[in-house]
Amino acid sequence: MDTKTSLHERSLEEDLAPLDAPAAARESVVADPMLPDAYRLAFADPEFMARREARGIRFQLEMLKPDLGQQAHGIEHTVVVYGSARFVDAQTAQARLATAQANGDAAQIRAAERDVRNADRYENARAFARLVAEHSQHQPQDQRIYICTGGGPGIMEAANRGAFEAGADNVGLNILLPHEQQGNRYITPELSFKFHYFALRKMHFMMRAKALVAFPGGFGTMDELFEVLTLVQTTKVKPVPIILFDSQFWKQVFNFDLLVQEGMISPQDLALFHFVDTPQAAWDIIKDFYQLAD
Repeated sequence: MDTKTSLHERSLEEDLAPLDAPAAARESVVADPMLPDAYRLAFADPEFMARREARGIRFQLEMLKPDLGQQAHGIEHTVVVYGSARFVDAQTAQARLATAQANGDAAQIRAAERDVRNADRYENARAFARLVAEHSQHQPQDQRIYICTGGGPGIMEAANRGAFEAGADNVGLNILLPHEQQGNRYITPELSFKFHYFALRKMHFMMRAKALVAFPGGFGTMDELFEVLTLVQTTKVKPVPIILFDSQFWKQVFNFDLLVQEGMISPQDLALFHFVDTPQAAWDIIKDFYQLAD
């Protein structure tokens, strides 16, 4: 049998990678326990990879893995949805209220009534994501827009759920936290990523974002929203639609006009974002910005 090959039949990867790296890693992990850790392959040594000095390598890996994963699925454009992790869907909220009323506990009833109010926000996020997904299902692969969230519960779950119910792939960029959170069950499994570093996670939110929709939320939502506003204001990224859902909430929480009056932002900075109160209004802003056909 002739095993000779021409120059053109050998790839650069074959020449530079004579070892099967995954197999070598497995072999290193199950190496003789009597051998010192120093003998392990560096990338197969978890204690070495967790060292402070290896932080730059971990940054690179956390940058690369979600990027390659999304590339493999042809994902180029996303709409990122932010919002509270603490909201539940309407059915769950109504069940909690019924239980609280049956118990007659006033504090429990107040909390359940708040859940019902916030469930409207959950359902609006779900409906918005469904609009985006239903539109994209009929587009060529390179023009499809995918829903991307922080991968957790609440508003994030609602948006992933809306896309899932429309039969569309969707992305979750989760974060390792001491008390929360696992990826919600509506994320496309191959597109459910977990991060250690907030900075890398935020970068991934922006890398493919064609619009950002912020629903009411807490510190995390505010942090993500204002980082995006700052990046657009300072021209570090191209302008994209930034949509604040539930105008009454946002205008109560932040007095943007006061920032203008005090000279802290410019009047034109108010044009960086839009207030909306319906899923269709949010989607219309995105469609108009990119001149998308119905």
